[in-house]
Amino acid sequence: MSNQQRVLVAAFYEFFDLEDSVDLRNWLLARGEGTELRGTVLLADEGINGTLAGPHEPLREVLCDLRERAQIGLNNCKLSTSETQPFRRFRVRVKPELVTFRQPAADPRRTTGTYVSPLEWNQVIAREGVRLIDTRNDYETAIGTFSGAEDPNTENFTDFAGYVDQHLDPQTDTSIAMFCTGGIRCEKASSYLLAKGFEQVFHLEGGILRYLEEITPAESEFKGECYVFDERVSVNHALKPGQFRNCAECGWPAATGCECDKCGTLDTRG
Repeated sequence: MSNQQRVLVAAFYEFFDLEDSVDLRNWLLARGEGTELRGTVLLADEGINGTLAGPHEPLREVLCDLRERAQIGLNNCKLSTSETQPFRRFRVRVKPELVTFRQPAADPRRTTGTYVSPLEWNQVIAREGVRLIDTRNDYETAIGTFSGAEDPNTENFTDFAGYVDQHLDPQTDTSIAMFCTGGIRCEKASSYLLAKGFEQVFHLEGGILRYLEEITPAESEFKGECYVFDERVSVNHALKPGQFRNCAECGWPAATGCECDKCGTLDTRG
């Protein structure tokens, strides 16, 4: 299958003051009608977060129209490809938060940590005294993470605030670097840490997905594969579908043809 035939996947978000999320939802639903686009877009008073997949040109046209309609840049947009459509339908939902955290003090529209580009990330996390933290959940960190990163062992992102309160101290943890899949959770996490009094908070701009896009495998400090929230389940360093599928028994990501590390079920699917 040629590159032109592959499905283009766009993961994007932006925090901004969205005055009428219902109006934008209705426009997006109408704009997507009749196209081959699939995926989910979330809208909230604090902005937009979504992943859409489809043919290259229609997807790029919708993203361009969305930028103009919402008057946003959508600079946090990561592109990858899939041999098949990873979503089943096109949905636009209005929610209280783009990513559920339930911490009013965390407001990326007002303040966030220091963005670190993928090209600078290796140097930052190699500095003495930097505490590297994976803000993702246990099933995500299980299949890949950065070398030396701390795993908070959370089941949901809402648990991350409790991890911070129990394991981090602004008086002694003077330099913290965080990362997530596409960057959005770190926006909230870094905003929360700043509100708690942490002074030097870094986060990987564009998340793991942009890092894999810009950093060669030979230079990469990310080991394993990156969990994604669609039918691909994981992507490798080339941002192509990886070797993992969700376990048919418990839903944990398991390597194709192997036993699930969570429940021991053998993957026998063809």
